[in-house]
Parts: sequence; C-alpha cells; structure tokens
Amino acid sequence: MNQPLHTKQSIMVPMALSVTDAADACRAGRYTAVELAERALTAAHRFAGTGFVRLRERGALSDAAARDDVPTPNALLAGVPFAHKDMFYRAGELTECGSAILKGFTPDFTATVITRLEAAGAVDIGALHMAEFAMSPTGFNAQIGHGRNPWSDDHVSGGSSSGSGVVTAARLVSAALGSDTGGSVRIPAAVCGVTGIKPTQHLVSIHGVMPLSPSLDCVGFLAQTVRDCAKLLSAVSGPDANDPTCVATGRQDYEVGIERPLQDGVRLAVPLFDETSPVSAEVRERVEEAARVFSAAGAVLLRVPVPNFNDLSALANLVLGAEAASIHQRWLASRADDYGRQVRRRIERGLLYPATRYIDALRLRPLMLAQFLKQFLPGADALLLPVLPYAVPSIEETVRGSEGEIEARFGGFSYWTRGISYLGLPALALPAGKTGNGLPCGVQLVGRPFGEATLFRVGHQYQQRTDWHEQYPV
Repeated sequence: MNQPLHTKQSIMVPMALSVTDAADACRAGRYTAVELAERALTAAHRFAGTGFVRLRERGALSDAAARDDVPTPNALLAGVPFAHKDMFYRAGELTECGSAILKGFTPDFTATVITRLEAAGAVDIGALHMAEFAMSPTGFNAQIGHGRNPWSDDHVSGGSSSGSGVVTAARLVSAALGSDTGGSVRIPAAVCGVTGIKPTQHLVSIHGVMPLSPSLDCVGFLAQTVRDCAKLLSAVSGPDANDPTCVATGRQDYEVGIERPLQDGVRLAVPLFDETSPVSAEVRERVEEAARVFSAAGAVLLRVPVPNFNDLSALANLVLGAEAASIHQRWLASRADDYGRQVRRRIERGLLYPATRYIDALRLRPLMLAQFLKQFLPGADALLLPVLPYAVPSIEETVRGSEGEIEARFGGFSYWTRGISYLGLPALALPAGKTGNGLPCGVQLVGRPFGEATLFRVGHQYQQRTDWHEQYPV
C-alpha cells in the first residue's frame, strides 16, 4: 500500500460518512457495521496512496460482525470505521512506527484509546502511514516514502500523522487516530483540509502509544467535523490506571453545549498581524476571514499582540530532543544505520543536551504558560492562530538543500504549533479555505487548559457558517 499516490482525479465518490452520520445510520439500521467496514475497505483498496500501511480486513470484518450480532442501541460510535497511526499498539498485530528498527514488532497489549473507541462501537480498519518515529512535520519518511497530499500528490501531506490526514480527507474512513507532540495532528489536518483536535496535555491516556517525548506527547483525532471530534474525545476521555500521567478525573460528554450560540459573551483573541509577522499574506487573510466569520456568529474579538514562538519552540525542541535521545539511546548504540539521516541527526543531538538545560525547560513550562495566558488570552476563551506559516509546499521544496537547511525548514513549518504543545494547551484545527495553489489552509483555536468544550462550541459555530470541512478531493 506504499505505492505513489494517484492524482486527485483518482479519488471517487466519498465512501466514508462522518462519524456522526455513520453512528446515526448504524443505530437506525440504515447500515450495519459490516456494511460500513466493507465500504471503508473497498475505498482503501481503490486508493493507491500513502494512507494505509496495513489493512485489518479479517479483523475489521470480524469486529464489525460481532457488533452487529450484539447491537448496542446507545453506542456512541456504533459501526464507525476508523484507522490508527502506526504507533498505536494492538495486541498481536504489527506496529512498526514508520521505522526500520521496529519492523516486525508485535506488542502484547492494546492502546487504551483503541480499546475505548472499540468499546464505544467503532471498528478499526487498519494502520496508517506516519513519519519515522513521528519525527517530521511534513510527512517525510526515508524508510517508507513521503506522505503525499490527497489533493495533489506532488505536495506534502503534513506530519507526523501523515496517513491520518490523507485517509480522513479522502473519505476512506470516518476518523483517524493521530498524535501531536509538536503539531502532528493539527498540521496534517490543515494541510489535508480536515478537522483535528489536540487535547490538553495528558487529558487522554497515552498507554500503548509509542513514546517520542512523554512530556509533550498527546493523543488526538482527525475527522470531518468539529462534532465528530467532540464525539471521539467523549469516547476516550477519563482516567486510566495504566497511565499515571493521565489527569482526567472522569468521563465527559463534549457534545453538551456544542449548539449554544456565541452571542452570550464568547471572547476570541485575534493577533494584530502585519507585514513583519511570520505568516504569508494569503494565510494571514485566511485567518482574518475566519475572524470575520466568528464575529458574525456573535463572538467578541479582542485584538492582541502577535505571539513570538521562538523561545517556546526552542524549549520544546530541548525537551523533545532530550527525551527522545533517552528512549532511543540503545538503538543509537547498536542500530544507528537503521535510522533515516534526518531522524538520527535530530535524536543524536539530544544526547548532547546538559541535564540542567532539560530541567530548566521543564521548570519553565508553568511560568511560560501563565505568561502566555495573561498576554494572549486576556479574558478570552480562545486564541485564533494560523496552523502553517505559508501555503502547503511541494515535496521537492521541502527536501532540497543541505541537512541543516532541511531541518531549519522543518522548524519553520511547525512554527505556529510547537510552542502550543510545549505549553500543553488544547487546540482545534479547522479547514479555513484554500491558498493560491488550490490546496487547503487551516486555522487553529487555542484554548485554556481543559477548555476543549469551549473550543468545540466555537468551532462548531464556525462550521455552521462555512463549508470548507465538507470539501474533499475529487
């Protein structure tokens, strides 16, 4: 399933319903879980792209049949076909993390989030393309090939949850699991034109998820709509005895209040961009256009300074580098040549960071968070930001030049996302139009800690007034 992606004309009618529509149809008896799974598998076979790396044909159909045999009338995700980034463990099934080092690895337990999605009635269709060890914001993978945009196979898919963005945008599945350590849900969501949620740090269990940087790692979702993301987060929320870092205190229904209008005092912070801001003119216009939609929906706009993410990104890179080096040090010593050059270069650098700098980076997080909230969300419910600083680039544009130039380009690509991950804040990525190259452009709503319900409410009202989330490659 790793052959080059066909051009956008190869994508036929959408096979996958939204999460909401699929669950409603299955509960009402208009579709069985088996029929929804078969639709997804058929679509995956027709789509010769960089979405799936493995399909669970027998497993998915068996799971779907079991759901049909014992129907649960109130199942939140009844029959919903989803797929998972190839770093979420499934007992007895391959989990290779886009790498050569873990080729053939089979875990003996299943990730909590997959267990909870299936308990809610969802059906796992298969494992998805990802950047090697989740270490590329563009979807680059030296081991299994580039992630390729479903709107144009010459352009990047975004990463590291590359396949998650591709299959959701191509409507092969209703939703996909991803991870976001520095933007890896929000970036492919924006690049591929779908909705993505990165929850508050440690709100969702990371048990059974390949670690990259445990202090930053965050499980998230990509789906067609904000309501879909709210359903998915509702299904997996709650504490987990297998993950002591999970701070959730109970299950929450994130759809409650999602229909409430914004005229009751919702306040949205919007940066005062100018020509010197680190964002292109056309992306800046997409953000301003989104702000106008929010204003028309009833939100009060508060103008704030443009955040400078340089220091936050540097601190995030330090934490990620040190923790990734600790995780990978035994493989670096014994199998260094099995890494892609870019990934090896980034991980090895972490071996050189002094422990004092790493401790300082962790110690500064609460201080930087308090300062950020005071300066950029002063009395506001959410902050509106770009996801990418410029239009979706071609693959060729992202790999030309020296190793250092490529790595610097990677850093610039995630300028608007990495610092938010360091702060641990929730963020909702929304499709917000197209740029001059005809490819999707996204914005993100950044919330206060545990402010997911507010983000869903604000984002849903945006999608009631726009149709960007309804567009897909044809």
